[in-house]
Amino acid sequence: MKQLLSSKITVAILLLLLVFTTGVVGFHFFSDYSWIDAFYMTVITVTTVGYGEVMPLSPQEKIFVSLLIISSIFIVGYAISVITEYILSKNTGILRQKKVQKKLESMHNHIIVCGYGRNGKQAAQKLLAYKKPFVIIERDEEVIDRFSDENMLFIMGDAIEDETLMKAGIERASTLICATPNDADNLFIVLSARQMNKKLKIISRASEETSYKKLKLAGADNVIMPDKIGGDHMASLVVVPDLVEFLDNLTVSGQQDSINVEQIPFEKMCPHGKEQAIKDLDVRKKTGCSIIGYRTPTGEYIVNPEPSLILQKNSKLILIGRPDQIENLKKEFGV
Repeated sequence: MKQLLSSKITVAILLLLLVFTTGVVGFHFFSDYSWIDAFYMTVITVTTVGYGEVMPLSPQEKIFVSLLIISSIFIVGYAISVITEYILSKNTGILRQKKVQKKLESMHNHIIVCGYGRNGKQAAQKLLAYKKPFVIIERDEEVIDRFSDENMLFIMGDAIEDETLMKAGIERASTLICATPNDADNLFIVLSARQMNKKLKIISRASEETSYKKLKLAGADNVIMPDKIGGDHMASLVVVPDLVEFLDNLTVSGQQDSINVEQIPFEKMCPHGKEQAIKDLDVRKKTGCSIIGYRTPTGEYIVNPEPSLILQKNSKLILIGRPDQIENLKKEFGV
């Protein structure tokens, strides 16, 4: 949009210069006016202010002036519309950024998504489905103009710059998602973000296997390689197709009538704060959902935990069920 407006303004200025040049040269050589008188006649003709002529016009000169007036009306009108559109777009962008910045000042524990390409867009859609607060850093103004009306906050800028990360509230954020297609940019962002917020959870995208270890050393908690995941998934469809298709049909986000998997924190499972065994919760009988996983406070995962397992504080349970059972689960435990 910005490039288009800039090109339009260039065309409008060139057309205005053409009209003025034509008028000055025409009056000077066609009517034998001095250069000053020719410039004066061109100005009052193009602007249609209605002052008198320097000298009476001959019939041929009247035709020339008439053509100059008609052409200048269209060209000046076009120039005014283009310049007005440019000014309005600039003011709209400034107002939008001020509005975003005001909202960001009140946000805490939000997620920052760097880059709104293919992966960034997928991450944003999932965050929207889960109603998580987030802001997107994007350097392409055309992308921001296209998607800014979809209930998402955009900050225009380059995420590799500390100032841009500060605008996004990096010090108050809980998670950073580096989704730019350039591994070098992701590495630089991870390094900067880790220095600015030691407690920040950082998830980064990587295209090359050589970037995986570098991003980990830089401070990324998780490094995702979309191309590798895609290849593994396609190979799995050959080796164990039924299992993969079954897992693909499990939904963890989206509409309430389609979710099959949910995670519940200890605080919801045991609102009184007392640690107890899984069997004492009687989740299956109350909701119909089955417990398939347990995340310990230290971040370890236990698949299909024993009923005698004691739930600890800061742990999470992962459950599976039909959409109606998941809904019962949420109502039962106030999720």
